Amino acid sequence: MKLNYEVKNGWEVARNNNNLENIFEYSKEYMNFLDNGKTERQCVKEIVAMAKQEGFISLEEAMLNNSIKPNQKIYAVNKVKGVALFVIGKKDIEEGMKIVGGHIDSPRLDLKANPLYEDTNLGMLKTHYYGGIKKYQWVTIPLAMHGVVALEDGSRVEISIGDEEGDPVFCITDLLPHLSADQNAKKMNEGIAGEDLNVLVGNIPDKNQESDKVKYTILKLLNEKYNMIEEDFLSAEIEIVPAGKSRDLGIDRSMILSYGHDDKVCSFAGVKAIFDIEKPEYTACVLCVDKEEVGSDGNTGMKSKFFENVVAELINLQGNYVELKLKRAFANSRVLSADVTAGYDPNFASVYEKNNSCIIGNGVALMKYTGSRGKSGSSDANSEFVAEMRQMFNREKIAWQTAELGKVDQGGGGTIAYILANYGAEVIDCGVGVLSMHAPHEVVSKVDIYEMYRAYKAFMQ
Repeated sequence: MKLNYEVKNGWEVARNNNNLENIFEYSKEYMNFLDNGKTERQCVKEIVAMAKQEGFISLEEAMLNNSIKPNQKIYAVNKVKGVALFVIGKKDIEEGMKIVGGHIDSPRLDLKANPLYEDTNLGMLKTHYYGGIKKYQWVTIPLAMHGVVALEDGSRVEISIGDEEGDPVFCITDLLPHLSADQNAKKMNEGIAGEDLNVLVGNIPDKNQESDKVKYTILKLLNEKYNMIEEDFLSAEIEIVPAGKSRDLGIDRSMILSYGHDDKVCSFAGVKAIFDIEKPEYTACVLCVDKEEVGSDGNTGMKSKFFENVVAELINLQGNYVELKLKRAFANSRVLSADVTAGYDPNFASVYEKNNSCIIGNGVALMKYTGSRGKSGSSDANSEFVAEMRQMFNREKIAWQTAELGKVDQGGGGTIAYILANYGAEVIDCGVGVLSMHAPHEVVSKVDIYEMYRAYKAFMQ
């Protein structure tokens, strides 16, 4: 009998399972999803399009039929910023669901309500950063602009500049080293202030204006292409994100360098996994939400009633709805909170406890708890549920490991796990390790993301 515990290398597991070719094919699909889904709205658009191809119908279509049946595939959209996918199980929903819940928002810069101004012949846009970022990482890199503008006449236009071939890009300037003595003396988190994250967007003056000539040129170009006027910025949602496509990383092409792995990487795995689910015993669900990076609040965050309301509608389509059925459905559910964790980085080894860190290339990671320091903000899965997941992963020969988010007193972070746990569901965090998390460009291993997809599929099936 083997008494010691040994984590297996994911690439060796994949080789033994003859999955190497599948890993690289899956990664191509994921990279395409990343390139087309820079924002949460774009992600929802991509997911819904994929779901329709897989035979999913909208909740509204299902409600017209006034009933649902086992193996029926349904999607529901939350204000174009979140989406839930369901494959109805043989058992009634009140007996519980198998839920994979992730988020599709990522750290970025949002334009302020009155963003456009001119200073010394330079057209600039004011921003307000979204989520936890290191501000100095966002200066001097190529940036793109994506979002929507609701015009005064009620119409809506989509803005996308910086990611197509031939597009211009934008940037935030930094101070030259010759004049940065004062800046260099500051702490790293003070070197670039939030109000200094102003995006450079133009330089040509309009010949017919007496003041704000560069600003007017920019407004004129926006009006010609999008029918915008300056006041329309007040009803716009425009995000500034890193420009460019995701790239293979490494001589062996074993990793992916891209913006937005946190947390599109887990949400995409859940979406791909539910497409493979057929005739499940319990209703399978993949939930992709917004606002996780800023606390999950608001009507598109996990704390909203969207998911609860959708499940209530589905229960009603299975028969007469009563609140007790809804409460039972959540309390009887099992949930994988699909979010990333910190990958062990040998360049910064001092902040990690190696025996309990996620090692890049060792597969998907189970995180019994997250939180900060004394487990603050964590749901902390019970040992029975951990054992259940452990047995399933071993049975399916999935490469997996356990993880914590660095040393106890170094900081920490949270996920949406506690929100669903508050309903009484069994919940555990399950995702992949990321290097350079929350940076404009993050790193994941291709084998890890494929093993995560396999883990989600096994869980829901």
